[in-house]
Amino acid sequence: MCGIIGVFGPTSASQEVFRGLLTLQHRGQDAAGILSYDFLSSRFHLVKNKGLVSEVFKQTEIEELPGTMSIGHTRYATVGKGELGDIQPFVANYPYGIGMCHNGNLVNYYEQTQELKNKKNCHPLTSSDLEVLLNHFAQGLAVTKEKEEELTFPALVRATQEVLANAQGGYSVIGIIAGEGMFAFRDPRGIRPLVLGKQGKEYCLASESVAFNFLGYEFVRDIKPGELIFIDKDGTLFQQELQKQTSKACMFEWIYFSSPESVLENKAVYAVRSMLGQGLAKKVEKLIAENKIKPDVVVAVPETGRIAALALAEASGLPYREALIKNRYVYRSFILNGQKNRENAVDVKLGPVVSEIKDKNILLVDDSIVRGTTSKRLVDLLKRAGAKEVYFASLCPPVRHPCFYGVDFPLEEELIASHHDETMVAKKIGADFVIYQDIENLNSILGPNLCLACLNGDYPVDASSALEFARKRKQHRLLES
Repeated sequence: MCGIIGVFGPTSASQEVFRGLLTLQHRGQDAAGILSYDFLSSRFHLVKNKGLVSEVFKQTEIEELPGTMSIGHTRYATVGKGELGDIQPFVANYPYGIGMCHNGNLVNYYEQTQELKNKKNCHPLTSSDLEVLLNHFAQGLAVTKEKEEELTFPALVRATQEVLANAQGGYSVIGIIAGEGMFAFRDPRGIRPLVLGKQGKEYCLASESVAFNFLGYEFVRDIKPGELIFIDKDGTLFQQELQKQTSKACMFEWIYFSSPESVLENKAVYAVRSMLGQGLAKKVEKLIAENKIKPDVVVAVPETGRIAALALAEASGLPYREALIKNRYVYRSFILNGQKNRENAVDVKLGPVVSEIKDKNILLVDDSIVRGTTSKRLVDLLKRAGAKEVYFASLCPPVRHPCFYGVDFPLEEELIASHHDETMVAKKIGADFVIYQDIENLNSILGPNLCLACLNGDYPVDASSALEFARKRKQHRLLES
């Protein structure tokens, strides 16, 4: 899961992209990059490095990125070994000159890498699946270039169809073509998000609408699954749906990844989390009536658990307390690479307010229980602070199956709910009771067109290459640790 943004039109597009990336920092903390194209000098300009957006880009770096077209990326590694060469955006010098960044995963990345190498003579230079997308797109455009024809929207359609025909997974792409304009497209199932904004004659494409709120763009709409968008050098927008399939947006976007200010697929993230909290309240009330739990206060795990915890407390009539204070200078623990990093982050990320915890039964609300690493540390933190009992409420239903579409849990063996029921999960994380969201309630709030593969094992895109994908990811994780 990464954050991507593209801006077309402003005098200093990179300045806008930089500011937009700051609003998308929650989507990736490993690295960041910005690519611009200057029509006056007919040149690309690229700055990228490991670290947070504010660490990678100072004013001097942004001044080295002139031009009215720019794309940016903040990285959450789900493939590769975290090397400098894997940091996006990427640039290809032929045909025309193409810059590209993406958010998501290709399940058949390793298979496609070999296919491109053996049949198209494209030798891999990175460990990133973006290279596969870029190579297929370039191969599709090369036909037009070799015929010495002008670049047209139908030519871009053919190039994008080349990608869609070969890339299996969930992905959103934003790119630049030198001297021509900016393009964007989504996978045919729309698993990964992408939205379009406009301000006068200027355009912005981004992973989330939160970037528009900050930059002053008016939200236009979500890019449709399988749709191609192109903004030419004159600012004319072209659009075409290339594959019409039922949308399967990732449910984890609303539960964890997206900012509360964002609206995706016409559903406000804040409102969804609030309604999910209300759904949990009904289960909590039933358990209290059955004398199975006796909570004194509701406590949120900041930040993603807070909205649901407030709604749960309000609906159930329980008092709410800010008993865990977040250290705002620590990374999001879920999206850190490596088990050790996640474990260490929890210890310094949250500080307990002992006066609100000691001798109380705590109903702790978090977005999810995935590996159980963070959950166990949280329960232990509360009990060390004097909590009598801790009941753990998860906004998300049990995560029992791997994700291959952009969330970094591709190994079933590391998912605590894949081989344990609720009672055993509670025992494993040290909680006195575990309460999960119901899939039925999730569907009633978000609608039926969701990717729930990690919950029910129903993969909307062919996952036959998943074993190799998972094996390689495990190898890379071992190298990282």
